[in-house]
Amino acid sequence: MIVHEILKPEIQNYIDEKTGTDVSKLAFQKNPFPEVDFKILLNQIEARAKSKEKLPTWFTTKNIIYPSKISVEQTSSEITARYKSEIVSGDNLIDLSGGFGVDDFYFSKKMRQLIHCEINPELSEIVAHNFNQLESHNCSCIAGDSSEIIENLHQKFDWIYIDPSRRNDSKGKVFMLTDCLPNVPDLQDFYFQYANNILIKTAPILDITAGLSELKNVKTIHIVAVDNEVKELLWEIEKDFIADIIIKTINIKKESTQIFQFHHNTNFVTSLGLPKKYLYEPNSAIMKSGGFTAITTQFPVEKLHQHSHLYTSNDLIEFPGRVFQIEKVLDYSKKEMREHFSKQNANITTRNFPDTVETIRTKWNIKDGGDRYCFFTTDKNDSKIVLLCTKIN
Repeated sequence: MIVHEILKPEIQNYIDEKTGTDVSKLAFQKNPFPEVDFKILLNQIEARAKSKEKLPTWFTTKNIIYPSKISVEQTSSEITARYKSEIVSGDNLIDLSGGFGVDDFYFSKKMRQLIHCEINPELSEIVAHNFNQLESHNCSCIAGDSSEIIENLHQKFDWIYIDPSRRNDSKGKVFMLTDCLPNVPDLQDFYFQYANNILIKTAPILDITAGLSELKNVKTIHIVAVDNEVKELLWEIEKDFIADIIIKTINIKKESTQIFQFHHNTNFVTSLGLPKKYLYEPNSAIMKSGGFTAITTQFPVEKLHQHSHLYTSNDLIEFPGRVFQIEKVLDYSKKEMREHFSKQNANITTRNFPDTVETIRTKWNIKDGGDRYCFFTTDKNDSKIVLLCTKIN
């Protein structure tokens, strides 16, 4: 149950005042509010601090109650939740694994009715309280088993949303959806009785091929990155869908959003070429997608090697990834390395190259950092080369 004492103004002021303080040191101080378990207060302080960048709406809203700091760490960010809300449309949505409710807050802006299911009754009550503080009045929170809840409601939904969690006994195994709760592959036909559209969120560690082997009627796979770090995979499923699957990559940056998409399992003819004036490195969402051969069909670039996943052109173009100007192309040899790298700083990247970054640094005494960007790779003639570059963006 919610500890209502922590909603007292003096306690909320204390939590706000101590947010950002080292909780491990704070724990040795005297509890200023003996009527409340100090561990609960410390958790509120720590969890609120973790929400500052990730959940600014919650952070700036008065009288928000936080679950464990781990729950805050594991929840979606507002940035990715906002993107998910752009996928759904219609009248109503039910979330079968509600958690802290960040995704639902944004879904509720697109739906007339939203139902948040959460098996943990305390967390369900916390979320219901927070929705009220956030003025999301079209959200209903129901505690209990999601399968039982959806059966008992006897209602058809426009969307079902699920964020399955890995079972404790699945640690160490290859990540499969059948090792999660709820077991979506086994329950997919059951879910289709209540909705024609399902959106599933999974961790980026899930292999796309493995996910497709477990799920049916996948329409689109969204690979969502924030500032070039893949945060989640979203599996958009439509009942009876059997057409080509779209892979859509999204890299959300402060100043722009990079989007690239292609049809899964399409055979593209890749254009290969030797290094030219500019070098292009795909963002992490594209790297996760495996859509390397599709790039040369959508952008006027050539690939350095079938397996190098680096691209080049003579003309500077807008590209979903990092862009560099190539200053010099070196053969990978003792002579060239000693001449250009002796006791120098460089940012090193390897693509389709036998040595690791650490091995290269140790072997040639190269320190990290500086303004030089060096790509150790293989060209279309299978020659080992080093590209000395200046970063453009």
